[in-house]
Amino acid sequence: MRAIPLLSLLLSGWFIVPAHADEAQDWLTRLGQAEQQQSFHGTFVYERNGSFSTHNIWHRVQNGQVRERLLQLDGSAQEVVRIDGHTQCVSGTLIAGLGDSPNSAARPLDPQKLKNWYDLAVIGKSRVAGRDAVIVSLTPRDQHRYGFELHLDKQTGLPLKSLLLNDKGQLLERFQFTSLDTDDVPSDKDLLADTDCKPVTLDSDKASAVKTAQVWHSDWLPPGFELTSSTSHKDPETKTQVNSLMYDDGLARFSVFLEPLNGATVTDTRTQLGPTVAVSRRLTTPQGEMMVTVVGEIPIGTAERIALSMRNNDGTATSKQ
Repeated sequence: MRAIPLLSLLLSGWFIVPAHADEAQDWLTRLGQAEQQQSFHGTFVYERNGSFSTHNIWHRVQNGQVRERLLQLDGSAQEVVRIDGHTQCVSGTLIAGLGDSPNSAARPLDPQKLKNWYDLAVIGKSRVAGRDAVIVSLTPRDQHRYGFELHLDKQTGLPLKSLLLNDKGQLLERFQFTSLDTDDVPSDKDLLADTDCKPVTLDSDKASAVKTAQVWHSDWLPPGFELTSSTSHKDPETKTQVNSLMYDDGLARFSVFLEPLNGATVTDTRTQLGPTVAVSRRLTTPQGEMMVTVVGEIPIGTAERIALSMRNNDGTATSKQ
């Protein structure tokens, strides 16, 4: 699922005095290991922007390979299958936040790195889907990222429930298991996608992707965010080459998309749906006008500043206000 890597959890239960950060780091280490070692299947609910959806998940770890299938139970039967974090097929359009781009496999959690950008603490305990859990909070040290509260299964370290909060403590996104089975390993049949699940191909030009990373950079990034990947593909509608750069801080992440306008008339935009923001700005470069779009689960002001900071490596790009 995403960088946690299984998403974002709801605060509940009663609280005790926060424990030492070392204990929180230990639990996050267990979380990072759990999804690479523990098979399971279950049902969870996902809430964003006041809308709820229900999903089945099958997750199998076998011979060093992690295979996962998600099936949305509300409305049309939308699903996605991933192997080692890479999307193999998709039917319909899975709710944003639960599906990622084909090449966006999550990296393992690194608590030592995260503690530079978040205050980590064990703040209580709860019970979710009939299982005992420990509550771990990750409170951002600056205004450029959101906070998390994770309810981790005491037995396995898997995330049972999560909450994503803005700087005012408002709920942006919730994920919660209603049932979870860690004893029965999902079968090949469980992990077999429906015939409507269409294979995902990324028309990526690796040479162009490398060139993108070399040609474009941001004059400003929030502390801790690093470039983790770059891709290039042709937009099926405009037929223009779209370059993208992905950044993360070990937990949160965002993408920057760069596309030539070729004379098209567009307007700058700023939108937010739940935790996900999208900010688009026009840039003037020696090669012509470009549209830069920042998409991710970061505060909208941070996304705006990143968009305005994108430059050619020769420093010639300027934004149009």
